[in-house]
Amino acid sequence: MLDRLRSFINGLNTQASPDIDPKLATAVLLLEAAHGDGDFAPSERAAIKALLTNAFSLSEDELAALLATAEARSADLVQLHPYTTAIADKLTPDQRLTFMEMLWEVVYADGVLDPEEDALIRKLATLIYVDDRDRILARQRVQARMQKAT
Repeated sequence: MLDRLRSFINGLNTQASPDIDPKLATAVLLLEAAHGDGDFAPSERAAIKALLTNAFSLSEDELAALLATAEARSADLVQLHPYTTAIADKLTPDQRLTFMEMLWEVVYADGVLDPEEDALIRKLATLIYVDDRDRILARQRVQARMQKAT
C-alpha cells in the first residue's frame, strides 16, 4: 500500500513540472489571456497568430501545429504553474518583458481591457518575476503603439 502511495505521489511530482518548451508556454498563456474575459474575439486570435509568428519566426504550418497543441493544453488547463515556470526559467528578463507586452497586445486586441484580463496579467507577471513597475511600463508601451497605429 505504501509503495502504491509513493508511486502515485512521485507521478504527481513529475506531472506537475514537465519540461515545457517556451514557445508552447507562450502560446498557452496568450490563449489564457485572450479567454480571460470569457470572450475569445477574432481580433485576439489574429493578434496571437501575428505575435507568435513574429516572435518565433514560424511558418504557417509551424504556427498551426503550435496553436493546435496550445489550444488542446489550454482547454485542459488545471494550473498555470508549469507554463509560467517555463517562461520564468527559460527566458531572460528582457524576453519576459517582451512576453508581458505580448499579453497586453492580446487583451487590448478587442479594444477593451476587462478586469479579469488585468487581474490575470498581474498574476502572470508575479509568477514570471516581472515587477509591477515593469508590468505597467509594458502596458504603456503597448498603449502608445496602439495609439500611433490609429
